[in-house]
Amino acid sequence: WFKDVKENPAFKTIFNCSIKKSEMITCIFSLKEEVGALARGLRLFEEKGINLTHIESRPSRMNKEQFEFFISVDASCSQALDEVIDGLRTQISGHVHELSRNKQKDTVPWFPNDIQDLDRFANQILSYGSELESDHPGFTDTVYRARRKEFADIAYNYRHGQIIPRVEYTEAEKLTWGTVFKELKTLYPTHACHEHNRVFPLLEKYCGYRQDNVPQLEDVSRFLQSCTGFRLRPVAGLLSSRDFLAGLAFRVFHSTQYIRHGSEPTYTPEPDICHELLGHVPLYADSSFAQFSQEIGLASLGAPDEFIEKLATVYWFTVEFGLCKQGSEIKAYGAGLLSSFGELQYCLSDKPKILPFDPAKTSLQKYPITEFQPVYFVAESFEDAKERVRKFASTIPRPFTVRYNPYTSSIEVLDNTQQLKNLADSINSEVGKLCEALRKLD
Repeated sequence: WFKDVKENPAFKTIFNCSIKKSEMITCIFSLKEEVGALARGLRLFEEKGINLTHIESRPSRMNKEQFEFFISVDASCSQALDEVIDGLRTQISGHVHELSRNKQKDTVPWFPNDIQDLDRFANQILSYGSELESDHPGFTDTVYRARRKEFADIAYNYRHGQIIPRVEYTEAEKLTWGTVFKELKTLYPTHACHEHNRVFPLLEKYCGYRQDNVPQLEDVSRFLQSCTGFRLRPVAGLLSSRDFLAGLAFRVFHSTQYIRHGSEPTYTPEPDICHELLGHVPLYADSSFAQFSQEIGLASLGAPDEFIEKLATVYWFTVEFGLCKQGSEIKAYGAGLLSSFGELQYCLSDKPKILPFDPAKTSLQKYPITEFQPVYFVAESFEDAKERVRKFASTIPRPFTVRYNPYTSSIEVLDNTQQLKNLADSINSEVGKLCEALRKLD
């Protein structure tokens, strides 16, 4: 597919452009599999001076004789893109589906309606993946970089519904995991919340959590689904806040599968499998915490950019670095704490500042990402935190409310009377079962 393109001058013009960090416009177009088809399509972009910042392809699921191309373009190209889309449809007979685009200031940003829609952005990572920053511990380690590419390829090729490929971790990787596992496990009984400590032995029993074994994402995902309906999905690196939070709305957690560099087992510049499996997973097996996390995800769907930033900050100070009251003590439930031996001790000392969790105030708090947090927020309970997030979400300016339908794994937009009637019927049925159960208890 790309042989005829790489030799075409239009290819160099399009792909040698600089990538801007402004808002992106994304769309999918399909072309018939024939020599020169992609080159003709890309030439339309080149003629209008449109910068393509990302492109990937896959066989079309709708037509076996076509390929689909997912592209991102600079938002400044919005007007010219209209003409390119017309050209694709009329000159090349391509099918175009626009995913995200703000033609007007009040336009609601695109969001996934079905769990399979997560396939559309799961590979749009912001950093890392198979490439590493110059200050990464493994930057000069060619063996580690090649290994990271293996993990990135698994994530890039994964689609919803597939079994997550199993990985044969090396002895060196197991040693790194074992170092982290051993140190953290000594702190959990005294520093972690009850919910984490209740689930952790179950993960050891059913998912292969051991000092000498790195658990498989597929095994852990199946366990979570049996507990709360949450599932894991492999990802190559960091997603945007909007995309990551959208996954939570479907009870999908985008998880890395690689492990940190062995030279610094107690440090990682980005989330790795130690962070995901030791920090996040135990709480996603708890029904109350799972619902709390999903509430944040649902609140993000269709929210304006400024509110996405606020929700991401709320997520940071809760799911990543949250503390909660349990009896007369304060315990850690944030994954960033439960996967960091040093910060787990620090957060419960007298050094940081501790404030009550209030989404409206928490969402405005600035935070560092390369050092221990100077401020933590304490929730009264997961239930209390959930209610506070719901109230905060009600202030987000969007012309509808959303609801997750677990039977169809889809988002229902409640913006008309029929949708409200369907919801009322569903609630009425559940209330009837509740009343019946209460009568039998009496």
